[in-house]
Amino acid sequence: MEKLSNIGVIKGLISEHGFTFSKRLGQNFLVNPTVCPRIASLGGAKKGVGVLEIGPGIGVLTNELAKLADRVVAVEIDKRLIPILERTLSEHSNVKIINEDILELDLDSVIREEFSGLEVVVCANLPYYITSPIIMTLLQKRLPIKRITAMVQREAGIRLTAPLGSRDSGAVTVAVNYFSEARILFDVSRVSFVPSPRVDSCVVSFEPRSETPPVKNEDFFFKVVKFMFSQRRKTLLNSITQTMGFPKEMVKTAIFSFTDDLSIRPETLRLNDIIVFSDTLYELFMEALED
Repeated sequence: MEKLSNIGVIKGLISEHGFTFSKRLGQNFLVNPTVCPRIASLGGAKKGVGVLEIGPGIGVLTNELAKLADRVVAVEIDKRLIPILERTLSEHSNVKIINEDILELDLDSVIREEFSGLEVVVCANLPYYITSPIIMTLLQKRLPIKRITAMVQREAGIRLTAPLGSRDSGAVTVAVNYFSEARILFDVSRVSFVPSPRVDSCVVSFEPRSETPPVKNEDFFFKVVKFMFSQRRKTLLNSITQTMGFPKEMVKTAIFSFTDDLSIRPETLRLNDIIVFSDTLYELFMEALED
């Protein structure tokens, strides 16, 4: 179905099906005809590729993906959109629609069953409230995915792709850097959507690492990352001591493993600094348990 980005076509479709936009789900549909072809192309949709799409809406991006890729599986949480998608995508025999919550879906099984023999990429249009949980789920599961290309609010995109050691970095930035290489591909104005959100968006690319950096204990590492950024204005020494309950002298020793500056703050740390600190703290903690 052509002209899915035409606002008149969109209004006609949603009116015909009695659809109303959900603020809870953060629904905004693209009406800029230049955006979806760029996402499809930059996202890696092509012959020999299967695309897992998250949040297809009425199928504007899905339509572009189906033209390029061998197979598209679109996961949509809102059951009200399923009949609309079945209509707008009816001409594509290589598209499957799944009415599920992406966070509850067995993604390993979906990829294995739907994309056998194909290289897999993910394309998504993510509402602000669920951006980080979905990105982290895709990365943490270490799925056989070559690339994740996501439309997110620009504020989220800046945080996800911020250089570690910069003021914009945080716990999610560390996690994204640990699992992938991330960068902003291009910006998307708020007027590209209906209804128009209050902020601009951007398209971000995540390329999962073939191997993540070695750490002593990954669960412990991410606990440290979470707590060190939970009180951003405090020093690393105070934030870890107060949130994780470790003795101050133990935390000081861990800090001295990578710097002499006890006033250092979490937001200034590079990934390797955090790994060295976490590994040392873990070793000290395990030694204390044995005593």
